[in-house]
Amino acid sequence: MSTSTDPRRAPQEVEISTYDATGGVPPESVPEPETAGPGRHPVLSGLWAGVTYGLLALVLLLAGLLIVVPRLAGGVPLTILSGSMEPSLPVGSLAVVVPVEPEDVRIGQIVTYLPNPDDPTAITHRVTGITHRPDGGLTFTVQGDANAAADAPVQDYQVRGRVLYAVPWLGYLNSAVNGDERSVGVYVVAGAFFLWALSLWWRAWRRRATVATDAPGTVIP
Repeated sequence: MSTSTDPRRAPQEVEISTYDATGGVPPESVPEPETAGPGRHPVLSGLWAGVTYGLLALVLLLAGLLIVVPRLAGGVPLTILSGSMEPSLPVGSLAVVVPVEPEDVRIGQIVTYLPNPDDPTAITHRVTGITHRPDGGLTFTVQGDANAAADAPVQDYQVRGRVLYAVPWLGYLNSAVNGDERSVGVYVVAGAFFLWALSLWWRAWRRRATVATDAPGTVIP
């Protein structure tokens, strides 16, 4: 006995979709809100990056003042140990002294000289007068800005250089770390901060690239 099935009675597949009650939009089409991820608040991340770049710039500036500029100028960094030149050179200032020919010294410049050839202790004071000696040499009158009287006359051969620039308080760091230790230490710290800043930039770039390449979700009707 043959049988036939009424197509009207055949079971049919029905696609059921769930819609948002507020607007009839499938939940699958609603994009997920972007978040900064755990532990990566946008404001804090930006602040942290700014602090890092600022510290890197500070370390590079210190490296330039302590090492690069003195070497390029052929000078030496000295620490001001007394208050005889205050307020121009406060105690603890870093003074970079560069070589100078006696005939190039001018009144008003700050020079460094050795009062005793057997004593390496140098004095850094301001030139207030220049006298030409009969033998063709020069004698300088120097005085500390905070001193009431001038120093003993300074001969041209005693002058070791003039102050190119000075930075307050940086002399304490110069005294704490000297010579090769200072150079190596500054370079190591600068390199560490540079790598740190580079890693922050790389992570930020990767996050931006990931967001840019994310395709929006599709919904099958």
